[in-house]
Amino acid sequence: MSFGGPQWPQEPQQQGQQGYGQQPGYGQQGQGQQGSGGGYGYPQPQQGGGYGYPPQQQGGGYGYPPQQPDPFPGAQGGGDAPDWGALADASASRGRRKRLLLIGGGVVAAVAVGAIVATAVVSTNKKNDEARNGPVPTGTVSPTGTPTPEPTFSSVAPPPPPNPKDYISDPKKDKAPLSAEGLFPGKKLTMSGRPYKKGATSSTTNCASVTQGGLGTVLTRNGCQRVLRATYVKDGVAVTVGVAVFPSEASAQKAKDQAAGGIAPLVGAGVGDFCHATVCLRRSNAIGRYAYFTQAGFANGRKVTKADKPVFQASDDLGTFAFNQIYARGRSQASAAAGAPRE
Repeated sequence: MSFGGPQWPQEPQQQGQQGYGQQPGYGQQGQGQQGSGGGYGYPQPQQGGGYGYPPQQQGGGYGYPPQQPDPFPGAQGGGDAPDWGALADASASRGRRKRLLLIGGGVVAAVAVGAIVATAVVSTNKKNDEARNGPVPTGTVSPTGTPTPEPTFSSVAPPPPPNPKDYISDPKKDKAPLSAEGLFPGKKLTMSGRPYKKGATSSTTNCASVTQGGLGTVLTRNGCQRVLRATYVKDGVAVTVGVAVFPSEASAQKAKDQAAGGIAPLVGAGVGDFCHATVCLRRSNAIGRYAYFTQAGFANGRKVTKADKPVFQASDDLGTFAFNQIYARGRSQASAAAGAPRE
């Protein structure tokens, strides 16, 4: 490229042609057929160089690429010199074609992108239309001018689920049937893997008649209505559990706190007399309007000591069983009340 002039296409030169002198002068393109003396008075260098220039090797010189056969044979210029004007025109023509192709490709790409965008807009508008055509948001004015109603919620909190303890504390709610076989079902029970065989059962409204010591007086004084008993045995240990029913939770609690003596052992159904004229383990507790009592000892009449862990374990198991059975009674009645239709 000449400084300040047009950029010449660097086309390959023919073999045997020399640099500097074969191009038109600075600032203009060669016109027509060039003479053998070059442009602007520069003589045609001879083979082997001239005017102080070293001999040039075949294949170009002074930075020019190796010369190839003239790609445009027959172009104007004549002789061995290429027609630089024709080459420039050809290069410009190729550049125009390339630009046209790029422009054309850009137009096609723009059309494709435009189609995609248009499709997206149509799809978006479709979704928006569907949303606008949906239900009118609450609290706004409908197309007819009528305000849409706000959702309403009850200001009354739902009632809490029934408490099972309420049903075993209040005789007005505690209406389920009550029997010894219902409270002590089956022929045996198992507590934490420890099996107990059930003996005899009984139920009486004469609460004092099934007690020992001062317990009968305590039960009567607090309004005892019924006593239900059952006996269980395991590995030579016998336990009688008695459940006393009272008119209120307060009465049952007082009977538990004032307990003296104990529940009388229930014999029969394969269980002999026990805890008679000997030392046994007596315990009492209460839940709701029920107080429950246990008397545990050896079936052979041996005295119970603090070291006799099997007796204490049997007393704990039967006391826990009585508690669970009373509470289960309250839970079943509470569940039935929760499922009943409300007025």
